[in-house]
Amino acid sequence: MNTRGRFGLAAVLVALAAFASVLAAPDLPEQLVTHWNAAGEPDGTMPKATALALVPVLSAFLLGLFAVLPRIDPLRENIAEFRPYYDWFVVVFTAFMAILHAGILAFNLGYEFDFLVLIVGGLALLFFYVGVLLENAERNWFVGIQTPWTLSSAEVWDRTHALGGRLFKLAALASVVGLLFGDYALYVVLIVILAVAAITVAYSYYLYERIERGQESDPDVRP
Repeated sequence: MNTRGRFGLAAVLVALAAFASVLAAPDLPEQLVTHWNAAGEPDGTMPKATALALVPVLSAFLLGLFAVLPRIDPLRENIAEFRPYYDWFVVVFTAFMAILHAGILAFNLGYEFDFLVLIVGGLALLFFYVGVLLENAERNWFVGIQTPWTLSSAEVWDRTHALGGRLFKLAALASVVGLLFGDYALYVVLIVILAVAAITVAYSYYLYERIERGQESDPDVRP
């Protein structure tokens, strides 16, 4: 499957989300539950028309953005090197959005289930594939761990993304384990992902400074 086919698959997922909205609309109340607190309890609503359109419209906009970014990146030839991984991330992200939309519709149609499990499970899937994407990403301006130090050094980019890929996969596992903590599951996810972000940023700075001091060598460092 080429890029057009993968983006076509993502577009089908967006269309299915929109079709689900049309199909479910007659049986839904005028106000839909669209927000849950950390304990998985509904605590926010939205007018039906807005709720039905929000995810399909947002997904369609993001899909268009994802299609444009590789074309406008000054390092677009690097994105071409890992384009299949990038495209599949778009599919996985669009699937994540469609799953959340389906969950909102099902909940408001009266189906009983723990929405927190759906959210955390979907995030775990997304985190895992982000890990795969990071492990394969070449240096560019839009996709990956964007710090001044990764963008200034090929070696810092490669080593930071290798670490980031492993950490995001561990974050996916930690998210699933977090479900064992009940009402605290989302807090576990938040703490883990903030820790991953902090570690990767700090590591990219640390590694760049070591190279600058001559403790390690990198022919592609640019001052």
